[in-house]
Amino acid sequence: MSVYSLAAELGKAIKADERMVRMENAKAAYEKSEKINNLLMEYGIQQQALTTMGDSADIDTEAITRIQDRIDEIYAAITTDELFRELDEAQNAVNELMATVNDTIMYNATGKLPSSCTHDCSTCGGCH
Repeated sequence: MSVYSLAAELGKAIKADERMVRMENAKAAYEKSEKINNLLMEYGIQQQALTTMGDSADIDTEAITRIQDRIDEIYAAITTDELFRELDEAQNAVNELMATVNDTIMYNATGKLPSSCTHDCSTCGGCH
């Protein structure tokens, strides 16, 4: 079996992994959310307004503060939303999966474990 065939099989296995399935489901729910889409649209509009005001010769600091406060509110509303949190957690799980897969490939290709030594033994899972 060629390296490319094995890579294709690995890709199919990763796609079927429960962590990847969870992430895809979380992404679909996040993207379908009317609430999230409305918040993202307003966030973009507020960002554009802030940029436009910053380019103006007459800077209205009160208006800029109000816009920035609203941007902060929207950001908080998005990042504390259950759908965002689920997507973030699912993405982190997929990132960990991919890192482990890559480490396994590198170990088998080189015979060496990838080093993540921080020289701070409190962060270590054990020496080589």
